Formats: sequence, C-alpha cells, structure tokens
Amino acid sequence: MAERSQPSANYRSWPVMTALTVVSLPLLLMYLYLFLDTVTVKQANALLPSGLTLNHWRFLWQTTEGKANIWQVTLNTLLFAACTTSVVLIVSSMAGYVLSRLNVPARGFFLAGVMVLHAFPSVTLIIAIFIVLQMIGLYNSLIGVILVKAAIDLPLGIWLMKGFYDTVPWEIEMAGVVDGASRFRVWRSLVLPQVKPGIMALGLFSFLSGWGEFILPQVLAPGNQVQVLSVYLAGFLADDNNYDFNMFKAVGLFYLIPVLIAYALFNKYLMNIYGGGSKG
Repeated sequence: MAERSQPSANYRSWPVMTALTVVSLPLLLMYLYLFLDTVTVKQANALLPSGLTLNHWRFLWQTTEGKANIWQVTLNTLLFAACTTSVVLIVSSMAGYVLSRLNVPARGFFLAGVMVLHAFPSVTLIIAIFIVLQMIGLYNSLIGVILVKAAIDLPLGIWLMKGFYDTVPWEIEMAGVVDGASRFRVWRSLVLPQVKPGIMALGLFSFLSGWGEFILPQVLAPGNQVQVLSVYLAGFLADDNNYDFNMFKAVGLFYLIPVLIAYALFNKYLMNIYGGGSKG
C-alpha cells in the first residue's frame, strides 16, 4: 500500500515544484547577468557585451587606492563572524542548560528579560554602546564589536538552546549521575551530544548573522585595519571619485560566495532551529 501511495505523493508535489521554479527563474537570471557583468566589457547603451575581462576583479591582486586590502578585510570578517559564533555558542549552551535543568531563582523573570532584550534592535542602542566602547578603549577594534554583536545575539541563542535542552529526557542525566559522573561531566558527555543539531543550527545562524552584519562594524569599527567586508563594500557607493559599479558587483559576489557555500553544506542544521528550539 505504501509503494502505491509514493507515486501519488510525487505527482501531487510537481505543481508546487513547477511554481517555485517559475518564481525563482527571474532571480537566477539576474544572478547570471550580475556575474556576466563582472567578467565582460560592455559599451554604454549596449545590450550585449563586447569582450571578456578580469579587470573588475583586480581587487583580488591589487589594493585599490584609499581602500583596505581585500584579504585583510576578509580575514577581519572571518574573525568577527567566527569569534562571535564561538562566544554565542559557549555562553548559550551553558546558560540554556542552567535555565532548563536547574531550579534558578526568578527563572521565569530571567527568561522574560532575555526575550525583552532580544526585542530591542541594535540601532536603538548604538549611541550608548558607542559611548561605552570609547570609555573603555575598545572603539575601532575587532574585540569591541565582537563583544557587542555577541551580547546582542545571546538572548536568542539562550532561548533556543533552552528549548533544545527541554527535549532531552531526564533519564539520560540520571543514569550518568547514578554511575558517579559529575554534573559537568554529564552535561558535556551525555547531554551535549543530544542537542548537537541545535548547536550546529545556532552556530550556522550566528556565523551568517555575523558575516552579514553592517551597522555595528560601520559605526564601532570603521578603520581600514579592522574593516569588514560589508563596510568595505559600502565604501564603493560613497566613493564619487573612483566609482566602479562593475567592481562593486564583483566584490558583492566575492562577499556572497562563503555564504552560499556555508548554506549549501549546513542548511539542514539551520532548519533545526525551527524544529526543536521553541519549547519554553
């Protein structure tokens, strides 16, 4: 009976797949046209390109005057996203466990406060954060903007990890405690493997969020030595003297490639955020 129902299910799904393909086709064509613009030469008002060129990608092997080196900027972006992700994962995995398993005083009030903190956009706090970083000497540094970004992402991370911990049966922990393991050993060896999909999902979500962040690095770390790719890309729009729209497109594609690779490899973990991290 199951073998007969499978073709029927596939038959019913083809209209949805066809509709999604038709809707996505214009986007794919625009991305293809965007890529062609970065490797071709086209005369003004011409519809078709007149030749091939790699000149629009010259930022990869030579530093544009007045701008930071692209590889230094890429390294800064990678450090910013990776360090933010590490802080969010470490703190969220521990705080989520405490809120899920331990009888913490005012636990409900703390959880409500976490959600309230997540409700405030970073833009509304940017002036106060700017003043604080200047006072403690972390303005225009990667460390300062990493701490700020991690602090803003932590409320969501803590809430999600608590939801994943809530799905882990108590019996697993009790078995470890009965065998003489410490609470920390039980958490590290028995509980963490059970919430590995949640950790992977939160890590990917945090990394992509850090990789695409613009407002915080633009305001808190604008210097060339600590610049990230989003700020570097936006700098092309503000440069009226050496404006090269095709190079702007090439930098945008370069900025996009790591995101596409990460999403293609780990998108199944990203979907787990919506499947297991909502229990309160």
